[in-house]
This record gives sequence, structure tokens and C-alpha cells, in this order.
Amino acid sequence: MSSDQVSEPGSTPQERLLDAAERLLMRVGYARITTRLLAAEAGVNHGLVHYYFGSNDNVLVQALERFTQRLIARQRDLYASEVPFVEKWRTAMRFLTNEDIGYEKIWFELQALGWNDPDLRERLARVNDEWRSVLTAAFEAPHRELGIPIPLDALVALVMTFNMGVIVERLGGIEAGHKELLEWIDRWLSTQR
Repeated sequence: MSSDQVSEPGSTPQERLLDAAERLLMRVGYARITTRLLAAEAGVNHGLVHYYFGSNDNVLVQALERFTQRLIARQRDLYASEVPFVEKWRTAMRFLTNEDIGYEKIWFELQALGWNDPDLRERLARVNDEWRSVLTAAFEAPHRELGIPIPLDALVALVMTFNMGVIVERLGGIEAGHKELLEWIDRWLSTQR
């Protein structure tokens, strides 16, 4: 759900709170989200935050997990499609650089929170593992077919850290060299047969 979408009027209070958490994480960030603000954004009584989720942190992480499931389903569909890998790469990079900034902000807002919270860190690690699984499956055939000279696990780690680097810089307003790097990768992929 993009930041300008709102819950359907008939949605449950839990769904409305999760939708509100996504919007607030994108708009104001973790540090400014209070139980009252979350409830007001969702249009529900503030007592429902703790009733349904136990804590603000839990609703925020569940919002990330739900958002992740939607994007992972989209990525699996993309990588299962019958188009050349270079086209899949281009689509994935378009998602990264143009369409998924809301998700990326949510991910990093909660990632930083997890550095000091072992339980949250464990939940975020599971989300990371899901992404790693999607990319491992997606890159298995291209890795072999293109003869990429590093182990598959290393290639997936490289792509994941590449994506995170692009995301962190973009969130900080830095885009120097991104376009040129993506164009170089695209040219290289286009010449591989």
C-alpha cells in the first residue's frame, strides 16, 4: 500500500492499525509514533493498539512483515515470469529506484530499532531471510548461465548489500553515481548470452 492509500471503511481495526503504521513510518518515522498518534491515524480508540498488538513496536513490525509478504509475492511472480533475466533485473531495479521507497524507509526505520532489541532483531532477520531466499532462487539460473565467477551465496549477498547501499544513500538524498552504475550493469547483462 502506498502512503496515499487508505483502508477500506469495512476493514478491521487491526488492518486499519497496520495500514496506519505503514503510513506513519513513511511519513514521520519510528521515533515520532505514539500510541495515540497511531490510533488517530487509524481512526480507532488508542486502547485497541495494545489490545490487538500488545505494543506499538509489535504493530510496527507486523506492518513491516505484512508489507514484505506483498512485495515478496510480487518479486516471486516477477522472477517466475518467462522473460529474459535482463528484463527481470530492469524491473527489479525500477522497483528499487522508483517505486518501493516507502517500504525501504519502513525497513530501515525498524532495522535501526532492532540494533538494540534482540527480539526485534530476530524478527527482522526472518524478513531478511525471506528476501535472501527469493533472490537465491531468482539468481540461481542466471548465475550458472552467465558464468558469474563467485559463489551463488556471495552473489546474493552482493546484490542485497548493493540494494541496501542504494537505499541508504537515496534515503539520505544521495544519488551520485547510481544511474551510471545501473546503466553499466544493464549494459553488461545485455551483452551476456
